[in-house]
Amino acid sequence: MRHVKAIIVVLFLLLVVIVAVQNYQALTTPISFKIDLLFYKAETAGLPVFLIAVLTFLIGVFCLWIYGISERLNYRRQIKTLMKDVKEKEQELNSLRNLPVTSEGMESEGPSVTA
Repeated sequence: MRHVKAIIVVLFLLLVVIVAVQNYQALTTPISFKIDLLFYKAETAGLPVFLIAVLTFLIGVFCLWIYGISERLNYRRQIKTLMKDVKEKEQELNSLRNLPVTSEGMESEGPSVTA
């Protein structure tokens, strides 16, 4: 299965390279961004489209990485509390198992049969 995944990734990357080479002229077109707020005005230098696409992709990967780390930490915290609960329940169960068996409170509650 690992080989199949590797082959699919290689084919996808090959497709990306083919599209990039065939559209080189369009991908190198410079685009400038303008910010015009009441208190701040700015304009970027001309950035190629492929650079904007790569930066956007990397920002998305970074955001998902941060989200994944937070989820992993939440799951670890949840696992820790659940393991603590399990340990407490096991201790309670073991203490109940080790109670001595007595005849107190075991009187017959039903009707007594006398012959």
